[in-house]
Amino acid sequence: RSCSFTGFSTVQSRKLAKSLGRSSVRSRMSLKSPKAYNSLQKGAVIWDPKPLQVKKIFEALKKGLNEYLEAHQAELDYLSGRHKDTKRNSRLAFYYDLDKQIRSVERYIRKLEFHISKVEELYEAYCIQCRLRDGAANMKHAFSLSPSTKASRESLVELYKNFQECTEDMCFIEGALEVHLGEFHLKMKGLVGFARLCPGDQYEVFVRLGRQKWRLKGKIETDDSQTWDEEEKIFIPNLHEKLEIKVTELRGLATILVGVVTCDSINFFTTKPQAIIVDITELGTIKLQLEVLW
Repeated sequence: RSCSFTGFSTVQSRKLAKSLGRSSVRSRMSLKSPKAYNSLQKGAVIWDPKPLQVKKIFEALKKGLNEYLEAHQAELDYLSGRHKDTKRNSRLAFYYDLDKQIRSVERYIRKLEFHISKVEELYEAYCIQCRLRDGAANMKHAFSLSPSTKASRESLVELYKNFQECTEDMCFIEGALEVHLGEFHLKMKGLVGFARLCPGDQYEVFVRLGRQKWRLKGKIETDDSQTWDEEEKIFIPNLHEKLEIKVTELRGLATILVGVVTCDSINFFTTKPQAIIVDITELGTIKLQLEVLW
């Protein structure tokens, strides 16, 4: 591989290295300040892009957005049919009410279409930066195997700079994508444990997604029902973090760890509320049930 770059001219190497730098995403896209993005806030900067994870989230997000688009398009078709029937029957009040509903659904569909196009635009830019970054890394490796000359050293410096710029741009785009992920509405449905759950038992559930936390306490009542001090929480999706759930049993001043599990949020991007049941103990003797609505 080193031989292939031995005859590479100084001018060619510099041109190729600089062409990578000219493709910086911030010179072609108007991105907001890093402060607007979860991943790029102070103390949480991620300078290690994860293209495979971003690809999975993008595909799940696009699928979910298209599901919403199809559902609202079906609603629009239904309302439009009723609109025509009502117009023929001359029920003016009902007709105008339907007309307002139709305009509202049409506006929402246009917003969804713009949302999808924006997500696709960001991911396309991300893929371009990813390819440029890979190209800069391959060229760095090739030049490092070549005989050291002034031209090759200058090219290595330029390539390192371009590699860093591509890495930075990928992180900015990851932050921009996070803005378009929506919200997860989590609802506590309770613990399932059969004989393991007894009246009077008290538990604490700790849910974390990145730096977002939800701590709630519950008690098993004499009629086997459960009361929790908080039942709902909104989380902002994160590209890099999984949902972590920790359950502890409270016994007086002591706490006993029941179990810790993690859940991938990729499957949460769907139109319908999802019931999630996770095994808290290794044998599954205690489970936690949550409902997630995106």
